[in-house]
Amino acid sequence: MELLLTFSLVLFAFLAISFTLNYIFTRKVKNEKTNLPPGNSGWPVIGETLEYFSKLKDCIPEQFATERMKKYSTKVFRTNIIGHPTIILAGVEGNKFLFSNENKLVQAWWPATMDKIFPKSSKKTAREEFIKVKKMLHSFLKADGLQKYVEIMDLVMRESLERDWKGKNEVLAGEVVKKYTFALACRVVLGIDDSEKLDKLAKPVQDIAKGVICVPINFPGTALNQAINSSKVMRLEIKEMIKKRKIEIAEKVEQKKNVLSTLLLASCDENSQFMNDGDISSHIVGLFSAGFDTLNSPLSFIMMYLVDYPDIYEKVLSGIYMILFMFFIKFNLT
Repeated sequence: MELLLTFSLVLFAFLAISFTLNYIFTRKVKNEKTNLPPGNSGWPVIGETLEYFSKLKDCIPEQFATERMKKYSTKVFRTNIIGHPTIILAGVEGNKFLFSNENKLVQAWWPATMDKIFPKSSKKTAREEFIKVKKMLHSFLKADGLQKYVEIMDLVMRESLERDWKGKNEVLAGEVVKKYTFALACRVVLGIDDSEKLDKLAKPVQDIAKGVICVPINFPGTALNQAINSSKVMRLEIKEMIKKRKIEIAEKVEQKKNVLSTLLLASCDENSQFMNDGDISSHIVGLFSAGFDTLNSPLSFIMMYLVDYPDIYEKVLSGIYMILFMFFIKFNLT
């Protein structure tokens, strides 16, 4: 009974403080002549986080945006997610403006959870670290560099089709896509195809993906805590790979092209100091997670839309046949 009373008092105090802060904040915004987009910042501190994660849990995150587009604006609206004031740019014009003005009118930003999940020894921000690694991987990321991985991509796709698609009456496309992108990331980023290692890394990657954008509370059982622990597991595994790879480089064993080997050979900063193994492993876990998770949704949606719109599917298929035909002609002429 006493516990229930205490909980009720704490809940009442929280609600009273929230309503007070919300009232003060609302009045402040109205009194200031700010040119803000239409929208709602939600509750103090937590904003509209709970509603966003509720949609995310139900696998309908797009509804969070579409509902507000109908209510406020089809082009731009404001909200507050995970304690951060947020502007949502919707539609083609918004996307074009955002992606054509990087480092001009807009800059990339990462939530504070990134530094906890992917810790570094330096005191630089996640953005500064990203720019440094991007420079190191410049040759790897160029179009002619990526062309070298087409054969690997094709091989991983063939294996996926043979294992997960052939002879099946029904396929859970989302799960199959995850397996494909995970196997591809392992090959391109780490240079591994060992099934035992793939199984060992599969769950940590999924935990990290859930923890990157979450409520920033680090308690046992929370998404952030699981992501931090899973990141530690992956970093330990990658440190072992780094040790073996360094021995191979010292013994001049021919290295296959992958992000890990490229980073080991190019991880020298402006002071001619090489990154330590911990920082390299942390960068690799970040790149691995980004390369794996960001592909899943677009590929799944593409497959869904091609099923929903068979006329578009036929046009895409015709386009692929045309590309293959042109490639065949060029190959025979040369």
